Amino acid sequence: MFHIWRTTTRCKRAVPGYGHIRRILQPAPCRQFHTPCPVRYCSANSVRTFDTMLTARRAEARRSILVQVSSERSYNELYHYCSQFGTIESSHHYRVEGDADGDCHYILLEFSSSAQADAAMQSGVFSTERPGVRARSIFMWFRTGPKPKLIAREEPKRPLALVAGTNAIEEAELNGLLSSAESIDDQVTILYRLTKLNDLGKRLRFLAVRQLESSLQGMFPQAVAHPFGSSVNGYGRMGCDLDVILDLDSRSGEPPDRNSRLVYHTKATNPNERTQVQRQLESIGDVLQLFLPGVNSVRRILKARVPIVKYHHEHLDLEIDLTMNNTAGVYMSELLYLFGQLDARVRPLTFCVRRWAQSVGLTNQTPGYWITNFSLTMLVMYFLQQLSRPILPSINRLIQLSAAASSHQQPSSPPVTRFGEGEAEWAYTFLKNPSIYGSFRSDNESTLEQLLMEFFEFYSQFDFNQRAISLNLGATILKPDHSPMYIVNPLETVLNVSKNVNLEETELFRMQVRNAVWLLEAHGKESSTGTGPGATEPWGLVSLFGPKQQQRITPQMFFTKRMLNVKDIFDEVPVDEPQTTTTQYRNTAVKNQIAAIQRTTKAEIHKLSTGGPRVDARTSSTSLEGTGVKLKRNTKRR
Repeated sequence: MFHIWRTTTRCKRAVPGYGHIRRILQPAPCRQFHTPCPVRYCSANSVRTFDTMLTARRAEARRSILVQVSSERSYNELYHYCSQFGTIESSHHYRVEGDADGDCHYILLEFSSSAQADAAMQSGVFSTERPGVRARSIFMWFRTGPKPKLIAREEPKRPLALVAGTNAIEEAELNGLLSSAESIDDQVTILYRLTKLNDLGKRLRFLAVRQLESSLQGMFPQAVAHPFGSSVNGYGRMGCDLDVILDLDSRSGEPPDRNSRLVYHTKATNPNERTQVQRQLESIGDVLQLFLPGVNSVRRILKARVPIVKYHHEHLDLEIDLTMNNTAGVYMSELLYLFGQLDARVRPLTFCVRRWAQSVGLTNQTPGYWITNFSLTMLVMYFLQQLSRPILPSINRLIQLSAAASSHQQPSSPPVTRFGEGEAEWAYTFLKNPSIYGSFRSDNESTLEQLLMEFFEFYSQFDFNQRAISLNLGATILKPDHSPMYIVNPLETVLNVSKNVNLEETELFRMQVRNAVWLLEAHGKESSTGTGPGATEPWGLVSLFGPKQQQRITPQMFFTKRMLNVKDIFDEVPVDEPQTTTTQYRNTAVKNQIAAIQRTTKAEIHKLSTGGPRVDARTSSTSLEGTGVKLKRNTKRR
């Protein structure tokens, strides 16, 4: 609902630096009616479905070529040269950091038709100066040539839409913009608009998808590469990886043509499907490494639970994960895309929670026992279902609404199935129903600031020990097993999305959400000394994401710190050397527990040293259970 105009000029009528904020938060016109949207938190009437969005992005990629140039100043000459092949609709520049030779500059050109893009690509030649495997592709470079003076002075009819379009905003600049905002609500919106995956980032990812498909469609005409994950579900940030599922025969489930008597010979497949996928991915990895321009650093991770091939695309500056026969990822991406389209607050809130989790160390780039961004997204979706006036309905409720809309439009359509009764029915009768995008509207008018605070408060009191989260039901259920955190997979309800999260990470999440509540309450706009860029104390999201680790509650305060040594507790202090420092505990519960440990241990030692009644081992063990204090006793009878 908002557009961003990044500019170097600042608004002179406002606080220095606030001119950016005014442009970021300016309402954008709805595409269908070309008028400003009057409601701040509304869903656009011209919402695109997931399939419509994918189709449009694929069409953009078919009309585009990518050209490496010496710098963005080469655009004028490149534009006039490529205009001979057709009309250039848009152009985008970005830069990839290079080695000692300098950075590499690229310009993406989009023509008005795919035939014009093909004409530009087919006009290319192979260089004798750079020998290599001769593979024709949409990735080319623009060599120097004669520069007619008349053409060089002419300005392109369409200027560059973006310059350095893939560069993420610097942390200092982002914090300055957040500090200049008027409220936490505006901060969340600014964070979302400045860190989300932009239009150029999406275009480049679909160029990678097109290259992968075109390289295999000679042998497999029905091969389709399905992008999924954060690159297409609307929750991707600048620099995120691209996840792709490769289907070598997209029409394998269709009935054969009974009229033809000619049947293709095929190779026999391995009866073990996993082994077959591993062998196919291994061979595809060889094709990527040996023949595709721009592809390097191919890694085959075939022993993982889901075999994948990872590779880097140097022209796109992009990490790509390729897998096969995992359609659940596409359906999950479509579900999250649908949630984001139902309400304009869903994605900004999710971005803010993810950024917070990264800043406090809850998430990590490498796999491990910590919580993932996908699990965090599930937690946000479930929270929005639990509000007194829900912003998101349960999945089963959406299925009912989809069934009602389908029966109203097509009375003869079959009934919609529930989750677990068949993946195909679930995908094509629910997610593939365009009417579902307009079937639910929330009457909740909470701001993003209120929702963020309520999110932290909700999970600070959530019972992770006994309850499991189900987005299908929009409610909690008893945990089926002893996993510290249990989030039911909406597609396969017998699986736990957060199965990798251990007990320590679950406690860390619980502590950090409590700490976030305290930070937002203690560091509001009114508590900061000054406003704007000159503010001396961070407030709002800046304080929430800041490096004040000493003010954060951690599980070590409840576990590691309780493992005390008796000598450390009762170490005597010389009389002539007064004790000047005392341990300060920010948490009252911890302070009381330490005091109880000290009193109990001191009483037991006093009994042993004065020859009082002998303490029974079982009684002593019970009284000190859970304190972490270990005492040595002389158990020899007198």
